[in-house]
Amino acid sequence: MSTFSRIFWISLFLFIGTSAYATDHIVTVGVGGDVFSPKNIPINVGDTVTFHSAGNGVPHNVHADDNSFRCAKGCDGSGGNGAATGEEWTSTITFNTPGVVKYHCDIHVSMGMVGSVTVNAVTAPPPGQPITGATTGSWYDPQQSGEGFLLQVAPDNTFIAYWFVYTPDGTQQAWLVGAGPYTPGSNTVKIDVQQLVGAKFPPNFLHSDLVTTDWGSLTFTFTDCSNGTVSWNSKLPAYGSGSQPIFKIIGVDGVNCTN
Repeated sequence: MSTFSRIFWISLFLFIGTSAYATDHIVTVGVGGDVFSPKNIPINVGDTVTFHSAGNGVPHNVHADDNSFRCAKGCDGSGGNGAATGEEWTSTITFNTPGVVKYHCDIHVSMGMVGSVTVNAVTAPPPGQPITGATTGSWYDPQQSGEGFLLQVAPDNTFIAYWFVYTPDGTQQAWLVGAGPYTPGSNTVKIDVQQLVGAKFPPNFLHSDLVTTDWGSLTFTFTDCSNGTVSWNSKLPAYGSGSQPIFKIIGVDGVNCTN
């Protein structure tokens, strides 16, 4: 891209972010009676539960109803046999599968010493860079200098796009404009766009001369703060459909990906 082209487009456009960390949950064993406390807990996939017994001479253990674990002063298959003991012990178990895991104390199950862990699936965040105020700016395809987009993220989750481009036959400019809602946290948005033609240069501009054509739709997808793709599907046969990469040439001063 030539220096002149870069300056031209910058001048034109100026005118015109589930926790990734596992959580450990504590369950006390045999405190205040032959009980687990809390008795039932919800966690997320990947979280751990640490069972702690103060001992006090009363034998306890924690044994999954499905035999996936049996722990006390050690766990079956990991340095201990998981048998109930009156000594102090601590065992930590990681839960990687969604579902409900019920457990009990072998010695006191008949007395109601039971509990459960509800393991909730964690929804993965959408791939790429979510749409934020930092998306606002001027975007273009470096391989096609001379046409590009002005994108604006407005209040009420509104996404606005202007495409400064040309007609398929190359006879004139074609300015496309559209707006629509986007889903917070998403890195993609689809909006309907219109083409405005028919008006004259000021002072002969008359709003009544404008002819609005339902052009089609644009879909923007952002992979990071400065890169993405745009695809289009026009209702006008000459324009057709397609896609191209876009790069943010300039953003808003003081606004970054964390805003």
